[in-house]
Amino acid sequence: MSNLRNLPNILTVSRIFAVLIFVAMASVAHLDAMGDKSYVCTMRIIAVVLALLAGLTDLLDGYLARKYHWISDFGALMDPLADKIFVTGTMLIAVEYRLIPAWIAIAVLFREFMVTGLRTLAAKKQVVISADRWGKLKTAMQMSMLGLAGIAWVIEGNDTVPYFYNTCIWGVRIWYVWIGYLTLIVLVTLLSGLGYFIRYRKLFMEQL
Repeated sequence: MSNLRNLPNILTVSRIFAVLIFVAMASVAHLDAMGDKSYVCTMRIIAVVLALLAGLTDLLDGYLARKYHWISDFGALMDPLADKIFVTGTMLIAVEYRLIPAWIAIAVLFREFMVTGLRTLAAKKQVVISADRWGKLKTAMQMSMLGLAGIAWVIEGNDTVPYFYNTCIWGVRIWYVWIGYLTLIVLVTLLSGLGYFIRYRKLFMEQL
């Protein structure tokens, strides 16, 4: 079992590389770059699967570290960094392909980096900030958002208009439903971040 102690760290590093490969593949997964629609579709499917696997490693390495106490200084540093790389990379690609508006990505990234700063401050004072129920709900909703965006991206193919824009269900354009869901995610994301700052306000209030 001792030989597996580094498994969470290996998964963390693999997540970083998976995201970098995903971003590289997604950046060229369009007709202008590939020149063939079938190639574009294949590239997008591989990229989405890679991103989903990267997301799963986040759940797996955290589970292993907590269950078997395989906690290291490297993991404490790199795991949050890998999470931010994953969220930033996937969000930027989603914005580039007009799957989500830029303000959604800005709001989510704002919260992520603010909470990372709070956790860094807490770590200096030997305080551990664990994810609460709101944080876990935020993560689940963000993962579902990225998964749905990825599916729409693959279905879209090479249409000049994103899938969400020109598709209707029961006479209602999916885009309006999608924006409503994204707005809900932003609210949960910001409120979960605000909860951390209220709960751990003593960490920074004493320095003001």
